[in-house]
Amino acid sequence: MTHHLTAALGLVLCAALPAMAQEDTTSQTIKLDAGKAFFDATCRRCHSTDADKASYGPLLDGVVGRKAGSFAGYPYSAALKGAGFVWTPGALRAWMEDNDAFVPGTKMRHVGVTDPTVQDFILSYLGSLQG
Repeated sequence: MTHHLTAALGLVLCAALPAMAQEDTTSQTIKLDAGKAFFDATCRRCHSTDADKASYGPLLDGVVGRKAGSFAGYPYSAALKGAGFVWTPGALRAWMEDNDAFVPGTKMRHVGVTDPTVQDFILSYLGSLQG
């Protein structure tokens, strides 16, 4: 009897996997769309994600995993050039929340994205932009 239940459970799970994958894809799409919308409202006025479009701040396409203060051609502050860290999701979260406290002496004005959910959305969007 246990063998039959295990087999039945396996069949149910196999049948449910496509629906679960579709749901995961849909939620990921929603998260990326929300992240882009929050990025557009909060960051886009100074930062581009397109190398062909000029922006006041450094390009953020491929920022996740990039050494801080290293985007070629951007005149970073001495504080950010010498910060010595890599833009991980945690570093980006701390920067969004309070860049002045995270790296004192930077040129960027304080944005103050303090809502963790909004941070999550923006991080998902930035993480999807890998050059």
